[in-house]
Amino acid sequence: MNYQDLLIEISDGIATVTVNRPQAMNAINLSTLQELANAVQLLIKASDVRVVIITGAGSKAFIAGGDISMLVGLDVCAARELALLAQGICTAMEQAPKPFIAAVNGYALGGGCELAMGCDIRIAADTARFGQPEINIGTLPGFGGSQRLPRLISKGRALEMVLTGDMIDAQEAWRIGLVNKVVPAAELQSAVRELALKLAAKSTVAMKFCKEAVQNGMEMDLPHACKYEADLFALSFSTADQKEGMRAFLEKRKPVFSGQ
Repeated sequence: MNYQDLLIEISDGIATVTVNRPQAMNAINLSTLQELANAVQLLIKASDVRVVIITGAGSKAFIAGGDISMLVGLDVCAARELALLAQGICTAMEQAPKPFIAAVNGYALGGGCELAMGCDIRIAADTARFGQPEINIGTLPGFGGSQRLPRLISKGRALEMVLTGDMIDAQEAWRIGLVNKVVPAAELQSAVRELALKLAAKSTVAMKFCKEAVQNGMEMDLPHACKYEADLFALSFSTADQKEGMRAFLEKRKPVFSGQ
């Protein structure tokens, strides 16, 4: 996979995707999004990849939003197509059978914050900053931010961020539930890789069921969601991984999952 704006490394079942536009604080343009959409689909299908990490090049920015020099030239139709492309990336990560982790190493603004929210887990450096500043340039979040943000941090807090355009620091992002964990900047990559290795050791088929239960169940009312969970729970008993996992527990050894 050769890209202009992305760097991809794969080792130990973990793929690390780095948005590599440090000269623009990793701001994303159309070609970056197209490359990211392609990479995400390929990594989802890759049998040797169990976990995907998304991060940004350098220490200043994760993704500092959309590239304004590109956005300023869009007409109504092009703006909608751009938004749908970015939303499709977030949806693909959410619906993927494998986990996506955002390693937020700096500014995660606008589309950067939205792409981080499309990941399953967000780990932030203590130097990271988050925000949806689109209102300051006369528009609104277009990559799903107005919908995912209230689902993560509550309607009132989401409206405050979207309507003011103000940034929040990593500790505040953790306090309100936008990120899962904050670590010193120097420890971010090791902390994220430690988590990725832990996830990579799990049953891939059980991982798929877990993600489906949470992602799809949240859109249902509670009785239907619980029935959906029961169906997935029952389905897991048809897998080799379930049998191996329970057998290993009883035999007091580590399971060797096959993904079957």
